[in-house]
Amino acid sequence: MGVLAGYKIANLQETKTNTVNVTSYPTEKGLPVTDGVQRQPKTFNISGKILGKTSSDAEKIYNALEKKQNAGTVVSYVGRTSAKNVIITNIQLTYDNTIGNGMAVSIDLQEIRIANSPYVSQKTAVKTSGKKSTSNTKKTNAVYHKVRSGETYGSIAHRYGTTIKALENLNPWPEKKIPVGANMRIK
Repeated sequence: MGVLAGYKIANLQETKTNTVNVTSYPTEKGLPVTDGVQRQPKTFNISGKILGKTSSDAEKIYNALEKKQNAGTVVSYVGRTSAKNVIITNIQLTYDNTIGNGMAVSIDLQEIRIANSPYVSQKTAVKTSGKKSTSNTKKTNAVYHKVRSGETYGSIAHRYGTTIKALENLNPWPEKKIPVGANMRIK
């Protein structure tokens, strides 16, 4: 018995495939061969039966799985093997007289590798014209320092009693490229 996207499938067989593409070009002696190897998404095949109390119950389960397939919905599968972040790429049904309350099924799944975005949104300071604002803005206890020529994260951290790492986390500039005249956030 396995569960695909919350639906039970009586399993007869599961197949898991893990492949890589390997370069067919010669490599120079001493260079790593791994430069020519690229991992491919894992694929899974589940062969079993979709069963219900009646054949129309089994048909409803099939329709729900087909809807997830057509929408490209990322699902998970748990059985003898388990697969997270997979999509249904193929569903093959077989109706025969030996299964009165369902159908035989073969389902292909493909792993989807979800990348973490390196993008981090930065809040920008809003300049005002000096007039009091009537909006309800929160006041922060942020402390800033105007960078002078020759100053580094180390010298500023020592001056304010903080760490270099804390300053690097609060500010977008690399150590060697702190712009002179910039307002560096301290707290």
